[in-house]
Amino acid sequence: MAYTTQQLISILDREMQAGWQGDRVLLSAKERFNDPVLSLVLGHDKISKVYAYREFREQIHHYQHQYKVSGLIWRTCRFKEESISYPELHNQLAAIPEDKEILQGSKESVLQFWRRHSQNLKLWLLGKEQQRMTREMVEELAKEAEWAEMDTTLNELYIGLCWGNPQECRYQWAMPESGCRRIAAVPNEPSAIKI
Repeated sequence: MAYTTQQLISILDREMQAGWQGDRVLLSAKERFNDPVLSLVLGHDKISKVYAYREFREQIHHYQHQYKVSGLIWRTCRFKEESISYPELHNQLAAIPEDKEILQGSKESVLQFWRRHSQNLKLWLLGKEQQRMTREMVEELAKEAEWAEMDTTLNELYIGLCWGNPQECRYQWAMPESGCRRIAAVPNEPSAIKI
């Protein structure tokens, strides 16, 4: 019987702790890391710990694909007196093809929650330069997105309109094949909090 998503998360957590405690090292890390300046700053021990964990995580990703173990976890966000649960990719796991279908299936419920709670708030597209948005502009971006994610603070609501590869959508280098547009619904201007 294959490990569950939660079991794989626990295994990765234990492996990361073991690596940072010095119980795991990768002896060939020095040959793989070709930056002499950073090698001096970080030292061989830290580099070998990072590479040891990275290789272990790659083995977990291979296991996920081989046994079709999802990389999704369920996240609950609360805003005002209401909450929503939706799937998101765990930051240390891989997405299997079925995961993207699950993400896509939750898009409409996340958008409905967003629409209900952003009615009386100002909308901003987040990025290098924040840009004011209209509801119509957000709806156009939502049509292009394959799935949606959400974050909340006490009085701010953030939605991510994502597409492409779930593992790469948060990285600028993945554009335009994968990406995630972040929109804030706030009383005035978005706070400096990084979501």
